[in-house]
Amino acid sequence: MSAYDTLLYNVTDGVAVITFNRLEARNALSRAALADLRAALSVAREDDSIGAVVFTGAGEKAFVAGADISQLRSYSLHTGLESEMQRTFDEVESFEKPTIAAVNGFALGGGCELAMSCDIRIASSSARFGLPETTLGILPGAGGTQRLGRLVGVGRAIELVLTGRLVPADEALRIGLVTAVTAPGELLEEARRTAVTILSKGPLAVRLAKLVIRSGLDADIRTGLVVERLAQSLLYTTADKAEGAQAFIDKRVPQFGGM
Repeated sequence: MSAYDTLLYNVTDGVAVITFNRLEARNALSRAALADLRAALSVAREDDSIGAVVFTGAGEKAFVAGADISQLRSYSLHTGLESEMQRTFDEVESFEKPTIAAVNGFALGGGCELAMSCDIRIASSSARFGLPETTLGILPGAGGTQRLGRLVGVGRAIELVLTGRLVPADEALRIGLVTAVTAPGELLEEARRTAVTILSKGPLAVRLAKLVIRSGLDADIRTGLVVERLAQSLLYTTADKAEGAQAFIDKRVPQFGGM
């Protein structure tokens, strides 16, 4: 396990777990925490033994309870234009390897925005999601005004942002904000199981599938289909495709190499 000032970084069986570790602040995202997150992502990106990344929060009360409000009072026009948190979450969203948010407790403001930037969101039954920024006289500025509508629909996103109300785990599942809900004691294990399932698939296929889906969301369907076709054509030329097809015929588990 590697330790940073504000988070823990642990790797097991090809899965990196990044745990936000500021219990005294309900794991709020200070500027130091954002810097630690970027550093940890860089390590995970360069480590070829890592195939997926799981994000979670220390303790049972909070995944990430938002930005550090004690720092908010000093924020200015320049702080907003710098968009440190938004840029960091953009890096999470575009991360080449699959990302999973294991949401325990409160995921508010920046915590909810971080979860939405991940590929998959799994919630504890005690999780609560919300974008309460309007209560502070600001708006969700780390992707919340854009990613929420893409996940749950524009009308519901507007209601949640304007009211700032909290969304319990069962509602989050119903509206598509999360993909699964599990008991609190089983959350991290469920996230690991999901990661391991992904790691059993063709690594190039997983990487390109994520890229094609993400890219297609910002394009018209015809362009998206062309990108899909090109990605599939590329995969047809790989050793992974040959191994996957042969393993299916042989009725055995494929041994993917990735390149």
